[in-house]
Amino acid sequence: MRILILNGPNLNLIGQRQPEIYGNITFEQALKQWQNEFDCEIEYDQSNLEGELINKLQNTNADAIVLNAGGYTHTSVAIRDAISSISTPVLEVHLSNITNRESFRHESMLTPVCVGCILGLGMESYRLALLYFCHQNL
Repeated sequence: MRILILNGPNLNLIGQRQPEIYGNITFEQALKQWQNEFDCEIEYDQSNLEGELINKLQNTNADAIVLNAGGYTHTSVAIRDAISSISTPVLEVHLSNITNRESFRHESMLTPVCVGCILGLGMESYRLALLYFCHQNL
């Protein structure tokens, strides 16, 4: 099983940016742990550009996608349409509980077209998404 973890804008700063919200573990540190924990191939990509995220969604060879679209979660009809146009299942994740933050973050454009959403558990949100997909027969 191949799983793509795809992160959107500013998530390249995990471990540095607002550690009180996003934690202090870098994504590279977490990836090393997950590679050892799960019996699946984990690919990782991140972009601050909406079009690059869309290209990755449309052109991946992964069996499943774990997506944290960052700020695009609340604004991108284009990413929503890209998810709707592919057969690869996408699970939305967020490090923080977006429903406990600013009101403009409360609504996700993506959740209705994803297989599910895990939020508010820090890096554990990603780990649970990987656990979900690794135990599916896709």
